Amino acid sequence: MKRIVLRLVASLPGIMMAASGIGWLIQPEESAKGLGMPLLDGIGRSTQIGDFGAFFLGVATLVFLGAVRSQGHWLYAAALFLGAAAVFRTLATLVHGADLAAVFITFEVVMAVWLVACGYLMGKAGSTNS
Repeated sequence: MKRIVLRLVASLPGIMMAASGIGWLIQPEESAKGLGMPLLDGIGRSTQIGDFGAFFLGVATLVFLGAVRSQGHWLYAAALFLGAAAVFRTLATLVHGADLAAVFITFEVVMAVWLVACGYLMGKAGSTNS
């Protein structure tokens, strides 16, 4: 696979994550609604905007670092965060009785696998170009 195509394919989850992160900054109420929750007041609002914005923009940054530098380890780091989110959502259902967020879990798992695959292919492409 040509390196530029692989870099573009690897960037796609980053674009989605960046859009979500920016959404938490400019339209937090819509962003909260998109995740199935109300926008809280007071410290709760600060926590939602800060934590969710940081999560989404942090993952996007890791994805873009991996894509721009063609370094798969950055993509693995982003995949770790997405995979952890899926695990914690599942535990929220099993341990705390939360509704099963199957759509979100599926998205997170698919994006994590996507990033791991892209990271693997980048490593493979890098080893053949050395």
